[in-house]
Amino acid sequence: MGEDWPSQEVIVSALPSSPSASRIVVSGGPADDQYVPGVCNIGAWEIRRRRRFAYLGFAAAVILFAILVAVDAPAWMRLFVFLPVAGGVFSWLQARRRFCAGFAVARVSNFADDEDGRRRVEDEAAHRADIAAVRRMTRDSILIALPIAILAAVLPV
Repeated sequence: MGEDWPSQEVIVSALPSSPSASRIVVSGGPADDQYVPGVCNIGAWEIRRRRRFAYLGFAAAVILFAILVAVDAPAWMRLFVFLPVAGGVFSWLQARRRFCAGFAVARVSNFADDEDGRRRVEDEAAHRADIAAVRRMTRDSILIALPIAILAAVLPV
């Protein structure tokens, strides 16, 4: 599977002040048209779709924030920007990581340039890896969107 990928060496240190370091040799990335459980389940066409949804989520967050400020809503109400920001971040992470959460749950992958390229993921271990990736992506989206929403609420506008 990874025989064609270039190898690269990564040095990982547990603590910044730690004098010792471990060497890990990892492969490059998956090919553009190859399903890798928990890592990659969409191709270029699906990535473009997720990127567009991310832009919509970010635009919705900006518009919501502007409306709440314009109507002089209480500052705590600006926390509601969390929802479109989280949606935008989640879609952006899907595009960036080449991994669709909905496809993972539905047990499919798609590397074609249309809906007809969807393929079913039958392997249970692959599905478990996909679900674990969805959990990580959800966590990451929340951890990115929450400080943004808090910042929107505490801004003195």
